[in-house]
Amino acid sequence: MNGKIVDTNILIYLSKKQLDFYKVALPNDKLFMSVITYMEVLGYRFKNSFEKDFVEKICEYIPVIGLDKSIVEKVISIRQNHKIKLPDAIILATSLVNNYSLITADVDDFLNIDRNLEIINPVNNSNH
Repeated sequence: MNGKIVDTNILIYLSKKQLDFYKVALPNDKLFMSVITYMEVLGYRFKNSFEKDFVEKICEYIPVIGLDKSIVEKVISIRQNHKIKLPDAIILATSLVNNYSLITADVDDFLNIDRNLEIINPVNNSNH
């Protein structure tokens, strides 16, 4: 896997300085975000302008992966077989279709859905 999908919560932790960037990615890592993460994080109500500015700036550098037919079909399959919220299913499907790891602090939302998915939790420093 050469890419990593960054979940919304990771970007929020970074903006609040609750997580160091070096725990999220190494210099050669290719980071991406789902269109859902993009919408969620830019729609988040930040408490100060530093957090908001940080997220707006980082969103300029992390490519956004939009919905296409293969991601939509994967979302449908996931939702038919697992109890998962639609935004999480879209983020998960984006990771799976692109064969990318998923960086999230909400590991439980994604566990036991696909054994091939590498889930990285930089908050607890664990991989699943």
